[in-house]
Amino acid sequence: MRLYTAEDVLEKVKENNVKFIRLQFTSMLGTLKNLAITVEDLPRALNGQVRFDSSVVLDRVGSYESDIYLLPDPGTFMIFPWRPREGAVARLLCDVLQPDGTPFFACSRSILKKCRQKAMAGGYQLQVGAEVEFYLFHQDEQGRPLTSTHDRAGYCDLTPVDRGENARRDMVLTLQEMGFDVATSHHEIGPGQHEIILKDDDVLAMADNLITFKFVVRTIAGRHGLHASFMPRPLNYANGSGLHLFLSLWRDGDNVLADPGRMRGLSPLAEQFIAGILHHAPALTALANPLVNSYKRLRSSPMVPCLTGCAEQLRAAMLRVPAGRGADTRLLLRSPDPAGNPYLVLAAVLGCGLDGVENGLVPCWLPDEEPADRWEQLYREYCLPVDLAGALQALEGDRLLLDLLGARLAEHYLQYKREEWQRYQSTVHEWEINEYLVNY
Repeated sequence: MRLYTAEDVLEKVKENNVKFIRLQFTSMLGTLKNLAITVEDLPRALNGQVRFDSSVVLDRVGSYESDIYLLPDPGTFMIFPWRPREGAVARLLCDVLQPDGTPFFACSRSILKKCRQKAMAGGYQLQVGAEVEFYLFHQDEQGRPLTSTHDRAGYCDLTPVDRGENARRDMVLTLQEMGFDVATSHHEIGPGQHEIILKDDDVLAMADNLITFKFVVRTIAGRHGLHASFMPRPLNYANGSGLHLFLSLWRDGDNVLADPGRMRGLSPLAEQFIAGILHHAPALTALANPLVNSYKRLRSSPMVPCLTGCAEQLRAAMLRVPAGRGADTRLLLRSPDPAGNPYLVLAAVLGCGLDGVENGLVPCWLPDEEPADRWEQLYREYCLPVDLAGALQALEGDRLLLDLLGARLAEHYLQYKREEWQRYQSTVHEWEINEYLVNY
């Protein structure tokens, strides 16, 4: 994250002939929203004087309306490179405040900042890297996405089979121009599926990057006549898309997950941090896998991360410890998908991990050998929630995560997601028609 001040932003706006500023903020569900202002209103905005309706943050318009204020973070200032340089457009990410200047209860960025501050008070800094998977689909004449992919390529294929290479290249170049530290990119296993990997950054900076990443990828895809989808599993016959998070915990410049003298090269603190995430995994899933469709990706298979345990190589474990020890020691959380609100997901991961440290929890280690002969047993004993209803029930009973969200946000989130589940339950789906209509 850049160390810009409000004065720096005003100077850069003038230097780059910026005419419009998008004040961007994130809703409860992780949708990026914005208000556009002219450059003349920027000083007022930087002082937190832009007022708006709270319903946009709660993802629904109700009978009750309260005022909120947007407070831009100067360190998030970016100029959109796809806009004209003459009369440029820039953005600032904002915290959402109440009229008294305290965080609005549904401001997910403020929730992550609070968790980050608690970690820093204990001397810890969480660094996060991310592998983000998504699909590129064709659009119809009205610009609506279809489920036909733009290619039939596979894992790490290249042109001419990978027909999305040009779009992916433009995405990476645009991200880099906006200050992102991109590691690699490639075609994923599914047809039309891609992955871009972001290098490690501070947990708050990574959440800001992830919310911006989806906006940039969709924008560049649209310029290529394609639709970028972060839906967890859009195709019946192909792999789902995940958001794989690399986690490392630092104190005084040292990676505190590492201990070369112990088994697996992990410190006792690392095992406690792992255990905290695993202990709260069912409830964490309600945030990290927030859609009905999320659980179509987490189907029972030895290839998908659906087991609440840790391993070094087993793909089915939600947490892995990949190769690399010493300063390179990292944990890989593979169960989340890119549909979640990154601020809430990362706040929950950090809060759960620190809970494991504070309470000295012990992790569950899964076997690394092929589980073919034991798969059913492992799945019965360690499976994550099999649907959204089960995850919501787990969240309702998890005091740590309810406190982390706060009572009001937890109530709004649970109510919204229960209604989503009920709509799904009461809808007749194509599978039911194909399976039952002729015979019953």
